[in-house]
Amino acid sequence: MRRSFGLIAAAGALLAATPLHAQTFDPRYPVCMHVYSGSSGGGGEWYDCSFTSLPQCHATATGRAASCDLNPYYPVNVPQPRARHRRGG
Repeated sequence: MRRSFGLIAAAGALLAATPLHAQTFDPRYPVCMHVYSGSSGGGGEWYDCSFTSLPQCHATATGRAASCDLNPYYPVNVPQPRARHRRGG
């Protein structure tokens, strides 16, 4: 019993020590800027999903190692097809 408790405690400690990654894309905004900082930048690369349009993102990305992409997790309202009514003939 003590051995199984020790194994469970060790597994829990191992899982608690592993780093967790935050959600990459913020679903509240339709456009994300992918920033590449490279090896000299030291910060790796990340996404900044705080833009409401591609032109707004492009204006911010100008002069930086970055690109603008549509957010794949932004909910898009797709219109439902209209029901067809048959006429009696």
